[in-house]
Amino acid sequence: MSLHSEAAQLRAAHVGTRADRPLQRRCAQFPDSPRVAITRGAKLQLRDTGDGTEFTGYASVVSRGYEMWDMFGPYTEEVVPGAFANTLNMADLDVPLVLAHDSLRRIARTSNGSLTLAEDDHGLLCRAPQLDPTDVDVNYISPKIRSGLIDEMSFAFRIVRGEWSPDWTQYNILEVDINRGDVAIVGYGANPYTSVALRSVTNKLTHKRALDPQDVSVLTQALGWFTAIDSIVDEAQESLAAYLGTPNPDPDEGEDVAELAQKSLLALRAREARLRADMTAANVRPALRLADI
Repeated sequence: MSLHSEAAQLRAAHVGTRADRPLQRRCAQFPDSPRVAITRGAKLQLRDTGDGTEFTGYASVVSRGYEMWDMFGPYTEEVVPGAFANTLNMADLDVPLVLAHDSLRRIARTSNGSLTLAEDDHGLLCRAPQLDPTDVDVNYISPKIRSGLIDEMSFAFRIVRGEWSPDWTQYNILEVDINRGDVAIVGYGANPYTSVALRSVTNKLTHKRALDPQDVSVLTQALGWFTAIDSIVDEAQESLAAYLGTPNPDPDEGEDVAELAQKSLLALRAREARLRADMTAANVRPALRLADI
């Protein structure tokens, strides 16, 4: 049985209440990989004009599957034609063209007219007709695009609608919201995982083909808990954002997921320490520690 098939079986059994989208979606197998789709061979082009440099490229392709990962393993993701229609028709659409998803390294932006976005038969076409020749980021990236050192793009977005295939091996994105996301010129999309110890553990899990009944029992229980927690957090975020009238602070909108997870973990550990101190003072023995999870 292939890794994709194993992941599909786990996904079908434990996808939980958020069955409309992947859980812990990311562009590579490592947990700190960004939750963005990478367009390889993005048809990046630069053309010198009298007033500056014109940039064109595709931040996404349609009707072409690419590999993504979720908490269960790899799957094929595909953006269907028309997925960008609603978001591109927004009157106040605000999307910057950036380097490597760095919000401060902007070289064009829809809201000031220096960037236009359109969906065609190939995908999401980005066009910046007049890049500023005095911009240090323009001067930095231009020779790398011209020489072919850089030829990929990516975009940060929120999934509005999507659906899984009947066998849970492919996820089709039906509609996206790219407002206040970004389109980015990137190097290799996958974020390398630097922890040797954790990489070793991950490889053992992802390359293991046969699972004995005890493995299945343990994984089933653990995945069930993680799925429930993920669903509760997602729904709580949406409800709170709606109540406060603020955008949903979802990592799909381009947040650094690794940084967010680290901050959340530190906050949880600090809260756990305070609770344990209170319980110790009350002579109550805690049943579970965060480190045990």
